[in-house]
Amino acid sequence: MQHIEANDAAIDAMRALDPTESIIMLNLLKFRDIALEGFGVDGMTGGQAFRRYGELNDAEDVKFGGDPIWMGLAKNTVIGDEDWDLAILVRYPTRQHFIDKLDNAKYREISKVRHAALLDSRLVELSQLIPAP
Repeated sequence: MQHIEANDAAIDAMRALDPTESIIMLNLLKFRDIALEGFGVDGMTGGQAFRRYGELNDAEDVKFGGDPIWMGLAKNTVIGDEDWDLAILVRYPTRQHFIDKLDNAKYREISKVRHAALLDSRLVELSQLIPAP
């Protein structure tokens, strides 16, 4: 099963937690060979379209404090059979910053480029245990 869009139940569960807690979002990404047409990235590969999504986040100032702290090419899935192209860890100052980003109309428009770029993805909210935040 492919997953591209946010799960509303998961977002509601996030809203029920401490809005001031700092979080890290784990992104696992599988790019389309060619991005979907009609989203301003026609003719681009999925990887190129995803880079454009990042550029738009910067240009339109919809990062909401999101700071990529690690990015790397995915190699081998040792447990499981999923195949990823890229993994990214993005730190948000607070959970509320991330929720505000998802609620922002300008970001929702830009996120269509993310959708056009991706064949599959996972986005997992993480709370830091060690080292202590």
